Amino acid sequence: MVLDPRRLLLLRDVARAGSISAAARGLGWTQPAVSQHLARLERDAGGPLLLRGPAGVTPTEAGEALLRRADVVAAELHAAREELAALHSLRGGRVRLVAFPSAAATLVPDAVGALAADHPGVEVGLQEGEPPEALAAVSAGDADLALAFGYDGPPAGLGTLAWRPLLEEPVHLVLPPGHPGPGRRGLADLADEDWIGGCVRCRTHLVTRCAAAGFEPTVRHTSDDYVVVQNLVARGLGVTVLPASALAAYRHPDVRVVDLPVLGRRHVGLVHRPGADAVPATAALVARLVARASA
Repeated sequence: MVLDPRRLLLLRDVARAGSISAAARGLGWTQPAVSQHLARLERDAGGPLLLRGPAGVTPTEAGEALLRRADVVAAELHAAREELAALHSLRGGRVRLVAFPSAAATLVPDAVGALAADHPGVEVGLQEGEPPEALAAVSAGDADLALAFGYDGPPAGLGTLAWRPLLEEPVHLVLPPGHPGPGRRGLADLADEDWIGGCVRCRTHLVTRCAAAGFEPTVRHTSDDYVVVQNLVARGLGVTVLPASALAAYRHPDVRVVDLPVLGRRHVGLVHRPGADAVPATAALVARLVARASA
């Protein structure tokens, strides 16, 4: 037995109106059209659902049973319409965001705070993750939006995911207090230093830039925590490179930061599945992240 929910709702309209003709007038239908749909519903249900008489219609026992179900269908459809209206008007909705640490510390709080102020019914769930994990989460449907980065271009492994550039940030040399810094040879003057490496992508970028300068760096310590890295540098345990956002999130008072263009730039952007940025709550967060990045 297959019952068309639209015909169930039509049965409900007829029962409430008291007659087929009254229901037809209320719906803007013709009476024969209503009768045809009811006849089909009765065939699908296996028996009569309404008893016709001079005073109108009366539900049979089977009709009463279906009317109770029709009330449930009508209530669920009303709830669905209300939920969709709330989502479209940003009275509700949820965005699952994955962001790398320095973006989570700089871009995200202001953007999420602005969204909460404008649309308190929209929830944002934040999880930290480096670009490979963030892209995997978006691809798998475990996240709606990711803040990711790549050195000198978008991150690797985007595949079919959409990339929206937000900003480019310089990568700076970070030195212990009193360090003379590079001389005329630039990065090559630091070939004998101990280095502190960051995440895998950051270390790869460091090694690549040092190789271009003619040496392989001695990476003595590794940490993807920019606070730990700067504390190590401040105590003279090595030199490092950090992007501007990491230094904006935390700047140790004793380190020396040197702008060295040869270190390149980091490209920061948003990653999402194609079309996901049209979902109202996601679009609202994207707009605020773009505004924050522009500021």
